[in-house]
Amino acid sequence: MATEKIKRITIWVIFAFVLYAIFTNPNKSADIVHNIWDLLATGVRSIGDFFKAILGS
Repeated sequence: MATEKIKRITIWVIFAFVLYAIFTNPNKSADIVHNIWDLLATGVRSIGDFFKAILGS
């Protein structure tokens, strides 16, 4: 029971921090989101290239 409360409080604290970071510095927050998106897109592209190489197409 106590661990659920700690987990819920931790999630709310992280959420509040993210909102604070976005509102105090939106340009830097947008850059971070953009970089994360680029990282994910590159990863998906690399996985696709890997499977293409395995399948020989």
